[in-house]
Amino acid sequence: MDRIECAWCRSQNETGRTTCAACGAPLDGSNLVSDSGWREAPRLKDMTEFHFSNSTCQIEGEIVPVAEIALAANDAVFFEHHVLLWKDEQVRMSAQSTGGGMKRALGGMPYLVSIANGPGRIAFSRDANGEVVVLPLHPSMELDVRGHAFLAASHSIQYSFIKIKGLANVLHGGEGMYMDRFVTSGEPGLLMLHGYGNVFERTLAAGEKILVEPGGFLYKDSSVTMNTVQQDIKTGLMRHGMYLAEMVGPGRVGIQSMYVHHHAE
Repeated sequence: MDRIECAWCRSQNETGRTTCAACGAPLDGSNLVSDSGWREAPRLKDMTEFHFSNSTCQIEGEIVPVAEIALAANDAVFFEHHVLLWKDEQVRMSAQSTGGGMKRALGGMPYLVSIANGPGRIAFSRDANGEVVVLPLHPSMELDVRGHAFLAASHSIQYSFIKIKGLANVLHGGEGMYMDRFVTSGEPGLLMLHGYGNVFERTLAAGEKILVEPGGFLYKDSSVTMNTVQQDIKTGLMRHGMYLAEMVGPGRVGIQSMYVHHHAE
């Protein structure tokens, strides 16, 4: 049987579908890429549906999008508690420690994540304009995401975090940038992020480097290394230091067009 490959997530779809069953991206063949290699994340149309495990997700709205999930029995998602918009009464809730304790809490990052168990419906939204970025994770994948960016992740994904020291010390007086790490093992999973403004992705070749404004960074493959680089700009007798995130391939890098610096970074 002929299949259609999604240009965004590479999932295989039955012929006749107009949107990807795994991420909701249009299957019309369009793949908008700039001359420098950045491609636009698909801005999902209102009421677009896609699936993970036995559950269904629908994206509602466009300015401040909502991700509504119809959780099947034995399916679950985890999330930061403040992104919950509403839920059915029968959806069971629990919590799980992220590790890191008070250090993570003092850094402005959650030390607990909430877990919702099906059956029932639940919806998530961040209090900001932008777009929902849907990232199906195939088995044996690792993705690093900036703090305060993920909406929800399916129960098959393992969650931890890493810390990049020095990335925003001078800018904000913090101890560094926390990144959430999402890992799949033997089965696929679904990760949804909120990107401020518009989201773009570029795949770096091995050893290829780009410099990204730290507020614009959104996610990267764990194979992409991330370092702090200071660039001095001389203006007459004055020098101005610019701190950038150096990304070194191979792997994907995602950025958001609205520069956002949370106080803890």
